[in-house]
Amino acid sequence: MLLFLDVDGPLIPFGAADRAYPVYDRGLAGPPDAGGHPLLNRVDPALGARLGGLGCELVWATTWMDDANACLAPWLGLPALPVVRWPDEDEPPGLLHWKTRSLVAWAAGRPFVWIDDELTEADRAWAAVHHPAPALLHRVDHRYGLTGADFTAVAEWLRLSVQPLSRPPRR
Repeated sequence: MLLFLDVDGPLIPFGAADRAYPVYDRGLAGPPDAGGHPLLNRVDPALGARLGGLGCELVWATTWMDDANACLAPWLGLPALPVVRWPDEDEPPGLLHWKTRSLVAWAAGRPFVWIDDELTEADRAWAAVHHPAPALLHRVDHRYGLTGADFTAVAEWLRLSVQPLSRPPRR
């Protein structure tokens, strides 16, 4: 099971009215390639273990591209993850998110979870028509980032979607 992970919004909260974001300090100056990223300390380092505990193949689905591995993966205690490479094309017409078609293509028929703060019903509907396997497109509130409720929803969907098909009892 793939898990496509966006950064801005799900991992780095932004846009809260009171701007009172938690600040995390790992006692480190940050990874050498962090370049003093001003928002890195908004990322809860415990999210890495929680994401890893979902049992999915984690994939960066972010405009951070390789910087996600240089800055965020070490902060989260994750290994380098695969990175979705975005095509150089115009945004799709209508309400469809510009990542949707690329992620469905990248999944290549495999079940997936996509965690992002910009998902809409248009993306869910498009994936349902164009992707043959189960897919959860889970929207995170960008003001708070990933929360316990988000992890509960994803874990429950994973539990239900990977259950083997029930078989009639043997006689």
